[in-house]
Amino acid sequence: MEKTKCNRCGRILRMEKTIVCEDFIHIKKEWGYFSKKDGITYEFIICEQCAEAMLGEFVIPVMEYVTTELI
Repeated sequence: MEKTKCNRCGRILRMEKTIVCEDFIHIKKEWGYFSKKDGITYEFIICEQCAEAMLGEFVIPVMEYVTTELI
């Protein structure tokens, strides 16, 4: 079984059997025309702690709102 790791800090996310038991951001970006990475795909995971640290560095704050119905 492959472990889920944060690409930023390298920490292994907590798992129980085959289920990841903490939340994370999964990003998959397929670069296309008008980029210097045309035809390249990036895919990575960022843990919640690293996401918070990264968001704190943004010049323009991200939109944040309460979701009342969770899936």
